[in-house]
Amino acid sequence: MIGKPNEEDGSTTRVCPGKSGLVVLINEGDLREVVSVGRNRAAAAKEPAAQAWFGPFSSTGDTVEWRAAGSKPFAIIQRWQIADNSEQDKRGGPVSRTMLAVTRLPPGDVCHVAYVDVAANPNANELARQAADDFARDFKCGADKVKTIGQSGRTTSLTKR
Repeated sequence: MIGKPNEEDGSTTRVCPGKSGLVVLINEGDLREVVSVGRNRAAAAKEPAAQAWFGPFSSTGDTVEWRAAGSKPFAIIQRWQIADNSEQDKRGGPVSRTMLAVTRLPPGDVCHVAYVDVAANPNANELARQAADDFARDFKCGADKVKTIGQSGRTTSLTKR
């Protein structure tokens, strides 16, 4: 992982090795993260996923689940924490809600395909895997709409910009 803060705006960028020559780019600014994938940092930064931020503060976990057909990855699944400003935690900050995001991979554009609300779906991991397997490869970034899979809940409602 390579990471360094930008002195001008306090943002950080991390690049982590992925599968099959791909890298995962995590960019954080204003307490919101975006995650993209590409052959290198520059390619990942140009993908639609690199601009796919959520309105509330958000962050991702350290783990990425790769979905692949043979040795060719076609999607990743990530756990996201989305801040819910309508409810306060014990410290007075926003409550954190958990969601899984399915992101399609090259060839073609890299973008979010589906969201699964973890609290509303006890089988959230299975739903995310099924969404990746069913939708990611044929999803058209910019033309197709991101799907909410399973029961919609508070977290998936927070994904709207």
